[in-house]
Amino acid sequence: MIPEGGGPPGRRDRRRPALGALVAALLLAGCGGPAAPAGGRVERVLDGDTIVVGGVGTVRYLGIDTPELHHPRKPVERLAGAAMRANARMVGGRWVRLETDREVRDRYGRLLAYVWVGGRMANAEMVRRGLAEDFPFAPNTRHAPLFARLERDARRAGRGLWGRAEGGPPWGSP
Repeated sequence: MIPEGGGPPGRRDRRRPALGALVAALLLAGCGGPAAPAGGRVERVLDGDTIVVGGVGTVRYLGIDTPELHHPRKPVERLAGAAMRANARMVGGRWVRLETDREVRDRYGRLLAYVWVGGRMANAEMVRRGLAEDFPFAPNTRHAPLFARLERDARRAGRGLWGRAEGGPPWGSP
């Protein structure tokens, strides 16, 4: 007679805890590789879309692009300084929550994230103020519709990059 479990007595009992432990380990570890850091305190603001977060390292804002401030082959672009100062006022020295999308790091090793301070997303606020452009970069497009709408609104209102060039043509002052 074959026992109820379908095999020798006691065998099924030994496999069940092992299977449970394996499932629990996979759930705790996650299946998509190492989890991204939840957040930290902003130690340094490098420009309008890049910060250094304690315990995390360099973080590049997802979905937006601000004027270049420290590019090795490009001059300082119009409103680059204003974008960096606005970003510093918003997140500098504060604790931020980091929300990743499909890709966690870029080719330079920077964490790619939507940066939240309080209940406000810094990425979106930079676009709303006209200090950043909508920059959807697949596959990281979770908030792309929001950024596109905010850029359209900033353009219509003539805010920041979409306003008159202060300092004269062609670029105005940084």
